[in-house]
Amino acid sequence: MTETEPPFEITPQILLRAYSIGMFPMADSAQDKTIFWVDPEERGIFPLEQMIISTSLAKAVRADKWNIRIDHDFEATINACAEATHERPNTWINHKIKTLYLQLHYMGFAHSVEVYDDQHGLVGGLYGLQMGAAFFGESMFHRARDASKIALIHLVARLRYAGFQLLDTQFITPHLARLGAIEIPRADYHDRLERALGATAQFFGWPKDKPMSGADALRLVREGQL
Repeated sequence: MTETEPPFEITPQILLRAYSIGMFPMADSAQDKTIFWVDPEERGIFPLEQMIISTSLAKAVRADKWNIRIDHDFEATINACAEATHERPNTWINHKIKTLYLQLHYMGFAHSVEVYDDQHGLVGGLYGLQMGAAFFGESMFHRARDASKIALIHLVARLRYAGFQLLDTQFITPHLARLGAIEIPRADYHDRLERALGATAQFFGWPKDKPMSGADALRLVREGQL
């Protein structure tokens, strides 16, 4: 891991270049004004064909209790991911990172999967960055049980439908490991990244405004097709 405050102003173009060579930015805290580059020796990824979904989680997905939206309110999603909570008192998303990802969103590279409750509004979601056939998952949050997991399942479903090859999670947590995330060596990750960036996939292969049912999402995650 390299921890160096860049001696220049980071632009969205520089950020895209960093991702293309296996690096991503972080901050020590949401209050920190600086960022550093990270290229970990062990990288977390989600093998798109090996997601683990428990019986109870599958039941929650299939119930379609919440509305799933794509890129409906990217800014609210990244702000929620940056919020301190009882479970996560500190986050690495500072103002500079939020600004950069908002710019990338307006440029068409960064996307969000959002979970809405009719009464309580945004209750979960995630955001990340797409390049080629790679999706770099950045952060996720939940304000209701299973909301972030359901967002992740819908993301994986869309990625499988569109032919993505790599879902980067950066690091592994027990939460992600239970869903099937694994760690691979840096060199292996860079090889996979190079192949994925050399391929083409459309994040909106499944159209943004076309509803995806929970049953459809589960079928895509488990079988890769409808």
